[in-house]
Amino acid sequence: MSGANIGARVLRKEDRRFLRGKGRYTDDIRRPGETYMVVVRSPLAHAKINSIDAAEALAAPGVLAVLTGADLAKEEFGGLPCGWQINSKDGSPMVEPPHAALVVDRVRHVGDQVAIVVAETRAQAKAAAQLVDVDYEELSVVASIPAATAEGAPLVWDEAPGNQCYDWEIGDKAAMEAAFARADHVVELELSNNRLIPNAIEPRAAIGEYDEGTGDYTLWTTSQNPHLTRLLLSAFTMKIPEHKLRVVAPDVGGGFGSKIFHYAEELLVLWASNRVGRPVRWTAERTESFMTDCHGRDHLSKARLALDNAGNFLGLHVQTRANLGAYLSTFASSVPTYLYGTLLAGPYKTPAIYGEVQAVFTNTVPVDAYRGAGRPEATYLLERLVEHAARELGRDRVELRRQNLIQPDQFPYQTPVALEYDVGEYERALDMALKMSDWAGFEARRAESKARGKLRGIGISTYLEACGLAPSALAGSIGARAGLFESSTVRVNPTGSVTVFTGVHSHGQGHETAFAQIVADHFGVTVENVEIKHGDTSNSAFGMGTYGSRSLVVGGSAIIKAADKIVNKAKKIAAHMLEASVEDIEFKDGQFTVKGTDRGKAFGEVAFTAYVPHSYPEGVEPGLEETAFYDPLNFTYPAGCHVVEVEIDPETGVVTVLDVSAADDVGRVINPMIVEGQLHGGLAQGIGQALLEGCVYDDTGQLLTGSYMNYTMPRAADLPFFKGGNHVTLCTHNPLGSKGVGEMGAIGVPPAVINAVLDALAPLGVKTIEMPATPERVWKAMQRAKAGRGQAS
Repeated sequence: MSGANIGARVLRKEDRRFLRGKGRYTDDIRRPGETYMVVVRSPLAHAKINSIDAAEALAAPGVLAVLTGADLAKEEFGGLPCGWQINSKDGSPMVEPPHAALVVDRVRHVGDQVAIVVAETRAQAKAAAQLVDVDYEELSVVASIPAATAEGAPLVWDEAPGNQCYDWEIGDKAAMEAAFARADHVVELELSNNRLIPNAIEPRAAIGEYDEGTGDYTLWTTSQNPHLTRLLLSAFTMKIPEHKLRVVAPDVGGGFGSKIFHYAEELLVLWASNRVGRPVRWTAERTESFMTDCHGRDHLSKARLALDNAGNFLGLHVQTRANLGAYLSTFASSVPTYLYGTLLAGPYKTPAIYGEVQAVFTNTVPVDAYRGAGRPEATYLLERLVEHAARELGRDRVELRRQNLIQPDQFPYQTPVALEYDVGEYERALDMALKMSDWAGFEARRAESKARGKLRGIGISTYLEACGLAPSALAGSIGARAGLFESSTVRVNPTGSVTVFTGVHSHGQGHETAFAQIVADHFGVTVENVEIKHGDTSNSAFGMGTYGSRSLVVGGSAIIKAADKIVNKAKKIAAHMLEASVEDIEFKDGQFTVKGTDRGKAFGEVAFTAYVPHSYPEGVEPGLEETAFYDPLNFTYPAGCHVVEVEIDPETGVVTVLDVSAADDVGRVINPMIVEGQLHGGLAQGIGQALLEGCVYDDTGQLLTGSYMNYTMPRAADLPFFKGGNHVTLCTHNPLGSKGVGEMGAIGVPPAVINAVLDALAPLGVKTIEMPATPERVWKAMQRAKAGRGQAS
């Protein structure tokens, strides 16, 4: 992996169509005779449905059908499944309530699906939806973790006493207790991880088409993993024979995790198409997305860190309550457990860790994976706690981190929370970030801000994440209902160009470029002669899709395996052409040569010969196409250090981010420009969580932040120019040596931002503040500190 294409700043191939408005998204697709679906949604967070009267809606102009949960219940369909089984401490399985695509008798959050209207036009469907008369009987609501866990709280589900889904643990409790018993110091911190609403530039959309002649179904959908959507539709929800269902995810305008899951609307457009005999399309409006796309984060935690007099970490105890919303989404149960608890070690050599997670139901939108999925929550908790420990014990916050980092000679490193890290140089990243940020010169900059009447602070975060969701053996042991492998088919055409079919999906990551660079490097062809195909279950082997920063490290490794098969077969053909033994054939830079001679054949010549009858050797099949599956042996472990500098206006509480320095180790870099783009996007989202974004429900379960009028997204003016640096330690167990890049910005930067805010406020006596650190929250913290109370809201 050292050719000219690897590490090159190749311009993204896909941008040729995107920048010219030639992308083809789900809502761009038009089908003959198509109709439009609008979903009738609950305006209440918790209510019994006494009756639904659809007569007036059915009589409205253009209406073809009005279908309710009672109609759906007559079908032999299943509910939307959760893909991970979690067991509680006592071994009992989690509570997994039914999740129907249309509610029959009881709604459980604002936006719950009650009925659908299908009409000739969107306007007609929307108008008729207003005519569906639903008689609701309001029920008591629990819209937050404290409300759901209060004694005598109303139940979201009768089968979930105390609204508990599971009470899970990880680590060695006895070892943790022993560590705390011998500790010289114990520091404690309570904190929350604020609930976020995903906002991809393209809202969710779906088109369902049923072919009465063949019995085939086709679904076009905004999905990050079309193969998994097809599997769930076939095996769990509609129970369509898998070979009779094609799922296509065309160009998708962002996802950030929110488009991983199997949503009700995907089933509903297919079902409705069968009922009306025509294609049915649905596209969410933005406010509809706010109240139906799965949300992210939403934790309340208590954490304790045990240290000795020398500052060495001895033990960590974490107690977290996680909000799952009203239903279990596809991966929901795994996020606060195996994607969170296993990362509580971070980059530190803490010998004893014990984590407890109580997951609860509330009358809110389901919560599932959102960029980072458990890793940002773990990093935020750990880095806030370490910072707090340094301040409480009067230690240098950089050096406290440094002395507790895992050292290069300690790898492979087995953590107390299941994972084994393969390689890393965490102190090197720390030093890079300190140098980039001019940490040593900060006090002079603080003094300059003070002279202008401003408060300046600097914060740091050393992070580690686990990517690739591996291995499949581990997935089985923890209750996953699907493997975590990936597939690829590589086809060399007769003229030497290459088509690659991959099971992962690109929705902004640049796969069509990065994967082409890998193949071009492997075969010695140009990047322009490699085309990447994805998103259509009819033309690629089964794949698990894109999430968890897995596309390059798992999907790319599958491509390498298939490409290796191509080379091995091509060597046999080249040997036949050159009248040499296969063992004497070498392949490099697109040339097959006989060892020790100047005789050779170009890659294109061999490819052409593979398709010419009677030109390939006996026993070798014609053609040059191979499929491979890659099942990773372990997670990959990107890591790094982020430093953030902020300035606060004490009159208004406004926080300005002045500088962000990010030193990261993502393993081998295929395209630095794409890596930088992924980092910048993640940093923007992380800063958004830290300072701006926060989903708010009132006590009745109404979503108060249901539009851009009251949910604040980061804008260019909120962000500085980012400084990035990359150092490389190669992953030891995949053929690329890469580790993953898509989520690291959103993981490492939030605690660095809040630590910087607290550093600026420390002279006033403010010790803690929650995300998002809005101007109001910061201003109140300063006023309370001035009044001698010392704690922020």
